[in-house]
Amino acid sequence: MTMDFLPEDYMVITIRLLMAALLSGIIGMERETKKQPAGLRTHLLVGTGACLMMILSVTGFDNFINTASGPLQFDPGRIPSYVISGIGFLGAGTIIVNRGSVKGLATAASIWVAAGLGLVIGIGMYYVAVLSTLIVIGTLFVLGKVEKKYISTHKHKQIVVIAEDHDEMFSKISGYFEEYNLAIIDFQIEDINTFSEKQVSKYIFSINEGKVESEMELVKQLQKLPGITKVIV
Repeated sequence: MTMDFLPEDYMVITIRLLMAALLSGIIGMERETKKQPAGLRTHLLVGTGACLMMILSVTGFDNFINTASGPLQFDPGRIPSYVISGIGFLGAGTIIVNRGSVKGLATAASIWVAAGLGLVIGIGMYYVAVLSTLIVIGTLFVLGKVEKKYISTHKHKQIVVIAEDHDEMFSKISGYFEEYNLAIIDFQIEDINTFSEKQVSKYIFSINEGKVESEMELVKQLQKLPGITKVIV
């Protein structure tokens, strides 16, 4: 079975994919401005991937159906349906949830789209695959820079806290951030090797720059908290 690179309805396919990317990207941009884990790139990838797989479902099997002699002996959409649902487990493995922070959503979405690309290439829809790949590459490479330059309007600042590592300590520290209206954008926890019996970690908080007075008061209160040895701004 052969298929031309440029299908007859390539303009319709192009408009559908671009519209899916645009509209889902608009929704993602709103989520991005609200600092939600699933932002611009994740929404855009999922919307494009869903459109890609719908195009496969609607037009991908036309050639097979039109050239079949007699009743169809099997369902060509059976394997793709298993791939689309099953690939979600692989994507879920890339999502990391750590004490309220969610990372890896864009990677999971890109894996899901990659599965769709494999399906459309397997059936010979090369134009659809190439156009979708260009949208995905533009989303991952270009929009990452656009997000940092234009969407992330607030300057970020890091506050590092050296303290004992336990769940109650993290809750106490984050509680002080909320008290002084300093929103935590991202955080990391790194283990520190010490000769002490107690586990000590480095809590690295990224926040939007706020009032200097609030930041200074936060540092003073954190330094008084038992279990904290050092606060670095």
